Amino acid sequence: MKKLLALVCALVLSLSMTAVLAEETDAFTSASVASYYADSALTGDDLMNAINSFSGTYLVCTTNPDGTANAGVFIFACVKNEDKYYIQMGLAENQTKQNLLRTGEALAVYAANPSTEEGAKPYITAGARMVLQQVTDEELLKVLNVKGSETALFFEITEIKPLG
Repeated sequence: MKKLLALVCALVLSLSMTAVLAEETDAFTSASVASYYADSALTGDDLMNAINSFSGTYLVCTTNPDGTANAGVFIFACVKNEDKYYIQMGLAENQTKQNLLRTGEALAVYAANPSTEEGAKPYITAGARMVLQQVTDEELLKVLNVKGSETALFFEITEIKPLG
């Protein structure tokens, strides 16, 4: 009887824990509850010009097929069309490119190099985190791809957040 009681208790405990563990957390929106660098966040033309200066740190984050995170350091460009901003990437065949083509979405980070001015913070505070959605409209792709690159991928910036 004691063994049966212990087995039932273990079963009840394990069933109650699966409900707790099954809750899914959105790591992107729940990671920070405050924006400490909102004043130095880049948006609009300032962000586009900074990205296109090809100085700073560039990061593209995707999700692998098994659900694990993938982060790749790739320099990308930014283009503007009708008051919307787009990220342009030309990637070799790699896991990040496969993930982008599979899901059509990513999180990109641009962090400007720290200022060398006296009194400036010696670490990265200016830049942006950008939520990206792949452009699939053929007419829009023709407008964005002015150089006619066969390998270029374009993503609309759908949301911009400060670095931290």
